Amino acid sequence: MSAPTTSRPASPAAAGPARGPSRGSLAQRLVASAVLLVAAAAALGPVLVVLAAALGPESPAAGGGLHPENFAAAWEQGRFGEYLQTSALVAVVVVTVATVASVLSGYAFGTMDFRGREVLFLLVLLGIMVPAEAVVVPLFFDLRTLGLTDTIWGIALPQIAQSIAFGTFWMRAHFRTTDRSLMEAARLDGAGPVRILVSVLVPVARPAITTLVLLSFLWTWNDFLVPLVMAPSAQLRTAPLGLALFQGQYTQGTALLAAGAVLVALPVVVVYLLLQRHVIRGMVEGAVRG
Repeated sequence: MSAPTTSRPASPAAAGPARGPSRGSLAQRLVASAVLLVAAAAALGPVLVVLAAALGPESPAAGGGLHPENFAAAWEQGRFGEYLQTSALVAVVVVTVATVASVLSGYAFGTMDFRGREVLFLLVLLGIMVPAEAVVVPLFFDLRTLGLTDTIWGIALPQIAQSIAFGTFWMRAHFRTTDRSLMEAARLDGAGPVRILVSVLVPVARPAITTLVLLSFLWTWNDFLVPLVMAPSAQLRTAPLGLALFQGQYTQGTALLAAGAVLVALPVVVVYLLLQRHVIRGMVEGAVRG
């Protein structure tokens, strides 16, 4: 009885001509490319239209060509320096407090066993499911009773609560999938819960934390409803509120209004460009963990 023999080709040439991409895979690539082009055009089209309007003439008498002086005029007439300063202060307070609280709560919900953990986590999730429009009016009366309306904290506290709800969900998902051997090794070395979080888990979770920082900053900077309701005397105006006021009281033209919109959106773009590498990594890891 002879031993079975394998019939592996001696070389690629012996195996026949190499196969190229199949017709089906080529069609899929073309469809994917077309979808990406349409999505890119839909995302970048409005941005390019606003930039073109911001650089256009304010009136027909201004003539053609580019008019970068529109940004200086919008900055001076719209008082955007004051509004951007207020927005930056609110954003720093919200992002700092919400990020620290979210990391601590996510660490507790994701790595510790205690009574009522699931019930407490469901209560925290209510902050994501309940829209701000449903609670902003009773919240205004509560903050007015405490004397916090028309203050930075009156604008920041509701946004801190909203950001903590998502941040707890985000960081809990991350810490639950962290390699437990890291924590066990730290415990064997005598590290306590605080040192495990600060020295072991936080460095590993840097992309997730960076993504949380950017999302919290984006939501806080663009929020319109909470600053509008919590600062009724108009002594504190954030950048979106200032842009709405600029449209109604200072200008009716599209060029200065578009220039003001670019000035308001510019800090968000700068922050995203600075953090984009960590943000993309954090979003990918979050999708895989989810």
